[in-house]
Amino acid sequence: MSDEQSTIFNSKSHKMERFLEVCLLLLLYDDVGYGYGLVEELSFFGFSEEELNVGTLYRTLRNMEKEKLVESFWEEGGQGPKRRVYRISENGKAELDQRIRIMRMRKARIERLIGRYDELGIEKKENAE
Repeated sequence: MSDEQSTIFNSKSHKMERFLEVCLLLLLYDDVGYGYGLVEELSFFGFSEEELNVGTLYRTLRNMEKEKLVESFWEEGGQGPKRRVYRISENGKAELDQRIRIMRMRKARIERLIGRYDELGIEKKENAE
């Protein structure tokens, strides 16, 4: 994990679980998913297997199920054992829409903040000293 990722993911004030929930809702929007498959797909959003263990994933999915954002069922695994499969609920779809709207507003504010920071040349001033 890079220093940048370590800072982002290990920050106690940063609520990565909420971001994880939004990522899971999006992954489950078009198709069902199961634990290990979801862990692999979450790498697209910057989660590494080291920082996202299966226990954390299943705990998050159980909490999301209690909140009625996802539903689960058992699926026959062919030659293997049954596995719990998750899908987004109608409540989850509405929640995903709402959270994406909020994230877009926050992104716009963050971009304005970073733009202003760049205009002031603060980073360049600090490096010059």
